[in-house]
Amino acid sequence: MKILNITACVGVVGLAVLGVAMVQTNPSQVEYEEYAVQKLTEYLKTNVCKQTPKFIENVMKFNCKQVVVSTQPQIRELITESTERQNFILFSIYRTDLKLSSLLPALDSVLPSTPGYKFETLAAFNQFYTYKAEQR
Repeated sequence: MKILNITACVGVVGLAVLGVAMVQTNPSQVEYEEYAVQKLTEYLKTNVCKQTPKFIENVMKFNCKQVVVSTQPQIRELITESTERQNFILFSIYRTDLKLSSLLPALDSVLPSTPGYKFETLAAFNQFYTYKAEQR
């Protein structure tokens, strides 16, 4: 019976330590925004900019990748405005619903069918795990 009590106590202490660690490492909204800006910038540069025809870039003296880098403050603002956080103390879930045309209006004239996206991200232990990303 003593072994069962000791095992139960160790389990309770272990769960308490895990809970405290999770509370202390639950990333903040600001940290999520930094993560999201980085991921969205990467995505725009590697996917959306590839869809911009080279002749349009040459004629308009428009460099898509430079535009993306220069609009990072606007990207952050858009993410801030389009993100909802559910804080569960031990972890958080972030839901971001954005339309790229509102981010880069210049792309709307070149790519009129700029898609929208919905992301869901789990934040725990100072990490972000995007488990849902769908194009609308």
